[in-house]
Order: sequence, then structure tokens, then C-alpha cells
Amino acid sequence: MIFYFMTAEKTKKKVEEEKGDKNDFKNLLNDHFGNMPKPGDLVVGKVISIDRREARLDIAGVLIGVVRGQELFAESREYSDLKIGAEVESTVLELENENGEMELSFRLAGSQRVWDKMRKLMKDGLAIKAKITAANKGGLLMQVDAVPGFMPVSQLSPDNYPRVAGGDKNRILEKLREMINKEIEVKVIDVDEREEKLIVSERAVWEDSQKAVLEQYKVGDIVDGEVSALTSFGAFIKFGEGLEGLVHISEIAWQRIDHPRDILKAGDQIKAQIIQLDRSKIYLSIKRTQDDPWKKVKEKYHVGDKVKGKIVKVEQFGLMVALDKEIHGLAHISELADEPIANIMDKFKVGQEAEFEVVSLEPTEHRLGLKTAGVKGKAGRKAEKVEKVEKIKTVEKEADEEKSEKKEKKAKKAKDEEKSEKKD
Repeated sequence: MIFYFMTAEKTKKKVEEEKGDKNDFKNLLNDHFGNMPKPGDLVVGKVISIDRREARLDIAGVLIGVVRGQELFAESREYSDLKIGAEVESTVLELENENGEMELSFRLAGSQRVWDKMRKLMKDGLAIKAKITAANKGGLLMQVDAVPGFMPVSQLSPDNYPRVAGGDKNRILEKLREMINKEIEVKVIDVDEREEKLIVSERAVWEDSQKAVLEQYKVGDIVDGEVSALTSFGAFIKFGEGLEGLVHISEIAWQRIDHPRDILKAGDQIKAQIIQLDRSKIYLSIKRTQDDPWKKVKEKYHVGDKVKGKIVKVEQFGLMVALDKEIHGLAHISELADEPIANIMDKFKVGQEAEFEVVSLEPTEHRLGLKTAGVKGKAGRKAEKVEKVEKIKTVEKEADEEKSEKKEKKAKKAKDEEKSEKKD
């Protein structure tokens, strides 16, 4: 609550009418001001004197308030250039000090006022200029008016977002430190006065400026763009009027690639399809602008075909093999030899060409299974094992039948001998 006091003329007149003495002054104030302000309340007064160590305020001609020492500290720019006659707010510390004056604070009033301002900025969605004072691996420390704030890395605009190969946090920190002392426009997105936490966003300002531009696009649109940066997880593409989207590594090509640089380089002119629009986050796909080669894979390859392929990657679990420019297959380690392989890296090298056999085709899953030509492979070994088991079963069955037949013959012979003895 802010207390606005009566004018001095009305107060003096009432004092004369009441003809009260000084002991009734408090009661008189209560009569005219309702509830008297108490420590912690805001009051409005007019500056009547200023010096280096204190400022005095006229509280409507009734009271004199004084702001001293650290309470004179300019918490908000509003207090940084006080002038005689200016009306300002202050916070009540004591109703009466040793000199009979109301003890006031600009520091607390300024702090309250600036936090109120931050809440209003967030509510109204308005931008404010803020200065970058420091950086850490999580983001930037900001000075927003008189309040320290923080901006996470994710809240930077696309122009200032640090793109670092491999997401190296130390390199990201170096990029962030280059922005110290810069002043940028931000929006307040979270205010917690009790915890003294203020979170701001530059990206929100950028989103507003790009809103009209973004509304020109929809999911499914094909755009012409330029590769602006490459990272381990994808490629950034600039297009339209200052827009930028991300092509995830899985959306660059239909075949598997290890890094976007295997296909792209900065400056390449490409076509891409918008696959997701989430305010400032734009996701694109390059491969969806091209025909899916896997739709016709069964016209080129069949289970049992012998094919030549080039090893493009060697993993502990097997080999990635390029059969042509678009179709890559996987030869699992169990399909590479009939005997266990101690170290696959010793036996196979990237760039090596070899003959393989197609063992499985799953076009909808973009999967093609291979085995080294000439080896039995997993299926062959399984069939061989089944065949052995069946042979063993056959032999055991024949042995059981033979044993049973002998047993029957022996029983019959004994029976015949018994009949012969009875006749004799």
C-alpha cells in the first residue's frame, strides 16, 4: 500500500480547529490518514534537500522523512538523479528516529519498485535493454535495470547462439564470453522476487520480430536455403527473411552418415522441407525433398543375390557396407565368418571392397542384411545345426526301433519254446 498524505493547508486548518496539543498529534494523523503507515509501507514525499549523505522529504507538509547512508543507494535509475521538488516513493523504516523524523529508505523502495516493473514487463510481454555482465557454461549473467538476471544459452537468438562442433562446453563458454559488455534487447520470462531470480530471453524478442515472417510458412513447404553451419548433430540452414532452421543428421540423407560434413559444406545451396514449426524452432529435412531409394530397393536387390560392396564403417557389432550411392547394408559380425572373430578391426578396413550375399530386406525399415559371400552365415549355421539334430534324432529313432524289434523277436522265441515244451 502507498500512502498519499493530505495537503499541508488542510492539515494545519484541522489542527487549529481541534486545538489539540502535541500529544494529540498522533491521534490527529490517524483521524485524517486512516491507518498510519507502518515500517515496510511505501510513502510518497517531495524532496526538500539533498546532500552526499542524506536526503529529506516533505511528507505533505505534515512530516519530515529522512533517507540516510546505504538507504540512499540508487536501486533503480529513478533515484540516480534526484532533484529538489521531485516526488518520490520511499519505504518506511521507523515512524520516528532520534530527531523526531520518519526514517525512510530509497534502497528498499527502489528494490520493490524495480521488481514490480519486472513483473509488469513479463505480464505485458514488453522488451527491455539489458547489459551482459558475465558468462558461464549455462548462459549469460545480465543487468536488467537494477536487477541481476540470467539468460540460459537456449534463450539466445539464432544470430547469437553459439554453434560449436561437437557441443564442446569450453568452446561454447568462449563464444559466450565474447558477448560480455554488450547491450541487447530481452524479454522477462520468469520473476521470483523471494528467490531474487530473474530469467530473460533474447529469443522471445526475436520470435516477435519474426512472427509475421514465420506466418508465411507451414509444415510441408519446400524452401531454398544456404548451409550456414555444421555440427555433429546436424546442419543449420538460412532461408527466407532472416530465418534459420535445423536439419538433424538423420534428415540429411536416406543413407546413414557419420557427420553432416560427409554430405554438406557451409555455403551449399540446398532445398529443404519444413517438417516442424515451433515458434522460433524450425526443423527441416533435406532427404524428404528427394525420392526415397528404399521404395525401389526390391527391384535392385533380392535375398540370395551376390553383390559387391564397399565397407564404409567398421563397428564392433559389424560392417556398414555401401552397395551403391544410396543403399547401405549391415553385415552383422555373426554373418562375416563361420568361426568367431577375435578382432573385427584386424580383419576388415574402411574402404575395403568385398563380395557379400543379401540375407534380408526390410524396405519400410530401411534395412538390408548382408553376409560375407561363401560363409554359411547365421541362417546356414542354424540350418546345419537343425540338420544335425534331425540326423541324431533319426539315428536314435532307428536304434530304438531296432532295439524294440529285437526285443519282440526274443519274446516270441521264448514263447514258442514254452509251447514246444508243453507239447512234449
